[in-house]
Amino acid sequence: MLMSVDTDLLRVLADPLRLQIVALLARETLCTTHLVAETGARQTNLSNHLKVLRDAGVVDTEPCGRFTYYRLKPDVIAALAGQFADLAETARATAAGDRKRPCP
Repeated sequence: MLMSVDTDLLRVLADPLRLQIVALLARETLCTTHLVAETGARQTNLSNHLKVLRDAGVVDTEPCGRFTYYRLKPDVIAALAGQFADLAETARATAAGDRKRPCP
């Protein structure tokens, strides 16, 4: 089990549509209309996924007239990437020392 990685955030990003939304928002700030056009998802479905991303702190919103724009929070993604980098470094150190737990 990945105890040092934010498992709640992993669950949020594990959904293919949410991951696609994150990838799109990494390139530019978009409104729901843009995201519907890019993903082909229905607006209500997309809005539900955006709420999950917002509640998880992955995206920020910016009202603009009757539209809401969404922006990715890069620090959240960077923190998760850092947690995986730490795991990789631990695994390298473990492999180099050929450390294994003896069987009972």
